[in-house]
Amino acid sequence: MGPLRSVVLAGGGTGGHIYPLLAFADCLRRHDPSVRITCLGTPKGLENELIPPAGYDLRQIPAFQLPRSINMALLRTPDRMLTSTRAAGKVLDEVRADVVVGFGGYVSVPGYLAAWRREVPIVVHEVNVPPGVANRMGMRFTKYVAVGFPHQPKQAESLRDARVVGVPLRSSIAHLDRRAASAAARARFGLRPDLPVLFVSGGSQGARSINLAVAGAAKELSRAGIQVLHVIGARNEPVSVPNDLQVPYVTVPYLSEMELGYAAADLMLSRGGAMTVAEVAAIGLPTIYVPYPYSNQEQSRNAQPVVDAGGGLLVEDGEMTPAWVERTVIPLLRDPHRLAAMGHAAAGYGRRDGDEALLDFVYEAATHS
Repeated sequence: MGPLRSVVLAGGGTGGHIYPLLAFADCLRRHDPSVRITCLGTPKGLENELIPPAGYDLRQIPAFQLPRSINMALLRTPDRMLTSTRAAGKVLDEVRADVVVGFGGYVSVPGYLAAWRREVPIVVHEVNVPPGVANRMGMRFTKYVAVGFPHQPKQAESLRDARVVGVPLRSSIAHLDRRAASAAARARFGLRPDLPVLFVSGGSQGARSINLAVAGAAKELSRAGIQVLHVIGARNEPVSVPNDLQVPYVTVPYLSEMELGYAAADLMLSRGGAMTVAEVAAIGLPTIYVPYPYSNQEQSRNAQPVVDAGGGLLVEDGEMTPAWVERTVIPLLRDPHRLAAMGHAAAGYGRRDGDEALLDFVYEAATHS
């Protein structure tokens, strides 16, 4: 088989599905500017805000939430699944898809089903353990399953034979030189170049427990000469920060250019989403992970291997208090040698080539399917 002429990418709902999709789309276009790239999305998903501005064709199809358990009866019962699959099939036929690459989210399911019915090769990319419900469905129809992290095949029987390719990262992050970009990034936020910076972000929606703990420690952080760049989260209430601090404490509701925050930082405090873990490990940013507690603990599983490698710390959400921040974060940020060692360890675990490795895998699937 020659070059890929038409690739359909399916993934939506959250940034964890959409950002690797976009990074992979950029990689496809970089290798072959003539390739046709079509993205499947739903009318209400975050993909509507992210994919068209990035310059890619987004086709909306109806999709719906799946039950948490998978059985083959799912394929027969809901009329709306049939409607969604037909809509996805029309897109595949129109663009003459050579391959469908799915990144998860409910919109992936009709993409997988439509491809399976047409014998179009399918590649599934998964970053969590256990795999998401949509990708578990997709894995029934293909042997070409890629994962983002080396711990996944060891922890999930269903991923035992998956190819570890890494996570496709945006070029601005994959090629980030933190040291070279630090001064400009700090200037952008009004931070001083001569004092350590704690970068705080609970993900795109923020994290109230993290917000309250760090804001509550603001005075002690300031007394210790530690600056803070704090992404509150678009849906969170603004935090109350004293206005008489000796050093900058900068709050922003949302930060689309996360590479600027990474470049400005000496240490990050964050949740343990797969994209965050992949990004901070790749660029060697020491991170304190506070996994989201109300789930199946996949964020703990994401972060634990980096912590085991020496690239970060792990703390339970319930322990995240101002006192914990003062007791742990301040000494760490005042120890540049320890931070440097943690950063080196994180970079040793992370990888920056997930997009290229996934592209090789997609070519393999398209050629041999």
